[in-house]
Amino acid sequence: MNFAIGDAPAWRLDNPQAIAALVAGRHHDPFSVLGPHPASAGVVLRVLRPEAETAEAIDPDTGKTLGMLLRRHSRGFFEGLISKQKSVPRYRLRFTRADDSWEEEDAYRFPSAFGDLDLHLLGEGRHRRLYEKLGAHPMTWDGVSGTRFAVWAPNASRVSVVGAFNGWDGRRHQMRLHPAVGVWEIFVPDVGSGEFYKYEIIGAHGEMLPAKADPVGFRSEVPPATASVVHGLPRYDWGDEGWMETRSSINDRAAPISIYEVHLGSWRRREDGGYLTYDELADQLIPYVKDLGFTHIECMPVSEHPFSGSWGYQPIGLYAPTSRFGTPEDFARFVDRCHGEGVGVIIDWVPAHFPSDAHGLARFDGTALYEHADPRLGFHRDWNTLIYNFGRREVANFLAANALFWLDQYHIDALRVDAVASMLYLDYSREPGEWIPNANGGNENLEAIAFLRDTNITLFGDYPGATSIAEESTAFPGVSRPVYAGGLGFGFKWNMGWMHDTLEYIGQDPIHRRYHHDRMTFGLLYAFTENFILPLSHDEVVHGKGSLIARMPGDRWQKFANLRAYFTFMWTHPGKKLLFMGGEFAQEREWNHDWGLDWHHLDDPMHSGVRDLIRDLNTVYRGERALHELDCESGGFEWIDASNPELSTFIYLRKGSGEARPAVVVCNFTPVVREDFRIGLPRGGRWREILNSDDGKYGGSGVTNGTVDAIEEPWHGRPASATLRLPPLGALILTCET
Repeated sequence: MNFAIGDAPAWRLDNPQAIAALVAGRHHDPFSVLGPHPASAGVVLRVLRPEAETAEAIDPDTGKTLGMLLRRHSRGFFEGLISKQKSVPRYRLRFTRADDSWEEEDAYRFPSAFGDLDLHLLGEGRHRRLYEKLGAHPMTWDGVSGTRFAVWAPNASRVSVVGAFNGWDGRRHQMRLHPAVGVWEIFVPDVGSGEFYKYEIIGAHGEMLPAKADPVGFRSEVPPATASVVHGLPRYDWGDEGWMETRSSINDRAAPISIYEVHLGSWRRREDGGYLTYDELADQLIPYVKDLGFTHIECMPVSEHPFSGSWGYQPIGLYAPTSRFGTPEDFARFVDRCHGEGVGVIIDWVPAHFPSDAHGLARFDGTALYEHADPRLGFHRDWNTLIYNFGRREVANFLAANALFWLDQYHIDALRVDAVASMLYLDYSREPGEWIPNANGGNENLEAIAFLRDTNITLFGDYPGATSIAEESTAFPGVSRPVYAGGLGFGFKWNMGWMHDTLEYIGQDPIHRRYHHDRMTFGLLYAFTENFILPLSHDEVVHGKGSLIARMPGDRWQKFANLRAYFTFMWTHPGKKLLFMGGEFAQEREWNHDWGLDWHHLDDPMHSGVRDLIRDLNTVYRGERALHELDCESGGFEWIDASNPELSTFIYLRKGSGEARPAVVVCNFTPVVREDFRIGLPRGGRWREILNSDDGKYGGSGVTNGTVDAIEEPWHGRPASATLRLPPLGALILTCET
């Protein structure tokens, strides 16, 4: 039945201020006006469609008019009675303008998608799966396809979702506010996957803010474009059940963990200079890593980031794998294929700071929402970035849920947390007077510490077999110790001190190394205070530091010999291993994120020899229990002789648990062959040299030993001894055959 507008004048909205706010796109509560509302005469419908000249509600099945809507404002506000009953009928909207006519669903007829429990958990900052509620989720509601949008912006006076679907007009889809928690939401019909969108926000004081990308967006435009893309959670049929059931043993502190750190955008490029896709990376990177014997791939940040020159360490889209290389499902398939080949996946995760790009989190709702307002707490001068306010429960929830998101939705095996030291200390890289002490007067960031502990507790509790890794460069105690024991709860910690000391040593001319002998031994004083990873990361081959091979002293042959000996020392030293891409074949050029690696180096036997050494080191590391089982236990290491600085030699014993056979490592960091060099051994019998960095197959001079017989002659405080030929700038590994 049709109803003329004059039949029921009593239900007309008598609030010019509300109508003016709506048509101006500045109404704080648009759902209180727009959509169907009960009235004394039935159901009144109010609609805002700025470009329409006429509007009516129609039956969606028959197309018959339910009620004509009066144009109450020239900028497209319409109102009319659509039913004399109290219940809201099913309806669609029909609009005309000149000769054009179109139909659409009414976004304001759909109720809230948030239940009381969701709102309660969001308000308390305890919603571990907030990504299932916030963000853009394509769905079908009441038989209508569309997308539900939700965003946290508690201090905004109005939030709209904008995109091509509404002409980027913030008046069209003004959102519903849940005032108790500060979340805005709306279901927009007929918007599906692939649509670009942003949030148009008006601050508390009426200021229009730059359009914002979705903080919980699951996909983004390819940078430098900055819009979010409607996608929803990744839709992927995983095939890694076996991996997920057994990965706890692969990530264990007793396991042989050897990590290949990679920047996905510059590992290898296409011939035209373009990026490889996630699928192409899976085709090429996974077999390469598997062939070399690495157990894990660590991806530098994959979260969406606007500036490629940040290498991903200034992310804005924390919930979106970067679109530079493909879709979220493509990234999921990359992870799945890694698992199918027995390779774990670690991603770098950046909760320490975020960039100040206008479309990002900075002053998101017109206030310091995610960051601290005071720059003494909220600004990183080193990186010109903003610091999260870890003490705000919603911010901590946003970050903690993001950590779990990668484990839940993408089956990530470990998170390597970036810049932990900057999170722990309020005076990090600040002079006196430039920071604010905590409530106890100290320099510890108590809120960040609590956040890290809580996140690690949840990570290990909810995702068995997964682990976390801290890039932490200070002596903060217990970083990789359990929270119940007073620690931060990480699974592992990067050993930055070991890396700095040993690189300083190996960079010395051999004639001067005698004066720096302690650089190679000092790390053993604290090697078992944490579960350490020995990192030769991207940070060591950038910013003018040169490549690893370029930092080695001597002529070309000596440079390669030094690097081979250093790698052998690293692979036999207590601690898990991490090597940045290119190091495995001694790339000569400093890393540049805009170029692929110099793969032509592998045509040179000296470079391919280093690669072959890395392969063999990984094989020996995995195969010899003594070299990995007690990496994190003091019982797995003993010095045989560390007190020969004049000759720059180091001799040590590695042990496993139970009946694992021991391994003895001998390093000679001078270019002098040492004939008849006697070493102490834990037992007599035949010992075999299972690896020698000076082997000719690696590009060495071929000073090797094969097998040696240890006699019952005490030496170096050991019951047996044997004589060796020590290779120049070389290191070797012996195991007992008897």
